[in-house]
Amino acid sequence: MALKVGVVGVNGIGKTHSGCYASDPLAKLVAVCDVVKQRADETAEKHKVKAYYRLKDMLDAHPDLDIVDVSTGGNENGGWHFEPAMEALNAGKHVLVEKPISNDINEARQMTALADAKDLYLGCNLNHYFTEVATKAKALMNDGRIGEQIFCLHRMGFVGGEFTYGGADTGPNVAGFPYFHVKAFLAHPFSIMRYFCGDITHVQAFMSRPSFRKKAGDVMVSINSIHVRFANGSIGYLFSQRGDATMGLGGWWSIEVGGTKGTFCIENCVEKLTFTSAPGAPGAADPSKLILGKSNEPEITNTGLTDFGLTFPTRIHAFLEDVTNNVPRHKLRASGRDALATLEYTFAAIESFEQDGIIVRPHPLPQLKRNPKTT
Repeated sequence: MALKVGVVGVNGIGKTHSGCYASDPLAKLVAVCDVVKQRADETAEKHKVKAYYRLKDMLDAHPDLDIVDVSTGGNENGGWHFEPAMEALNAGKHVLVEKPISNDINEARQMTALADAKDLYLGCNLNHYFTEVATKAKALMNDGRIGEQIFCLHRMGFVGGEFTYGGADTGPNVAGFPYFHVKAFLAHPFSIMRYFCGDITHVQAFMSRPSFRKKAGDVMVSINSIHVRFANGSIGYLFSQRGDATMGLGGWWSIEVGGTKGTFCIENCVEKLTFTSAPGAPGAADPSKLILGKSNEPEITNTGLTDFGLTFPTRIHAFLEDVTNNVPRHKLRASGRDALATLEYTFAAIESFEQDGIIVRPHPLPQLKRNPKTT
């Protein structure tokens, strides 16, 4: 039976989420909610569902809702996630929340704690690894073709530069918040790095903004250079920027993970996967016959896809699958705990930057709880 879903917040990303549920066979979109009446009415009319302007009214009218999708915005794009998510969890509903899980670390900790206490699913739209190329890359790791992990390099940033800069953003969610980019953006790169390499134990960050932002009085800290260490002993580097430059190799989004047996690189998130075996690996070149500076011929998967938007229905379908199949909560994909991890790393990076690049250990994650009946 299809899961009954209500969406809260239908300005922009909430419209995308609503469309995903409306077209997914595992879901039945029954209601949408927004504090702005016109938004709620327009989205409700499009999908032929009920419109509400307070979450309480939607919950009261639909006590049989299975899932509440929280796609509200707020300060730093996460400032309005806490209240509706907590209200929905307290009403006994599973919740999928947009990223970042919150712009406040204490709120994020409370959200995950309440979901644990209520034994409910709390997921987050960490959609960057719900792709064909990420699945293939993960299979390479699981098959032992990467070997012991040595490094992880991730770059992510909008295409841009000083010619495309239009001045400081005056939107109420952005203006006056120097860490808007850091909080609203880093959930994705941290989530994909953790997906491939595991928990991060040490963070060191240097951040800045270009002169054209400074001249415009733009306070956004838009350039982030972050060095990390993973629990498995490998090291990593994350470079993030918000349209301040145009990156070349790998496009706007690339990740490279290298180990003792091989290395993979994903370009443009959904588009291309390249795997290169280490010399001497089965089927690879004889190390003694490789010219200095040369490597083996790579294995290339080119999906032909360029639309990042395809990750939204894929990720939402995965959440619907997990809830439908009643998977053990600790096996929920892109869980609230996973989202909390990205925010812990984000706040560690901010602390490091504010203290002149000191090394910071992120706050420990809550213990991963397993149900003995389903483990």
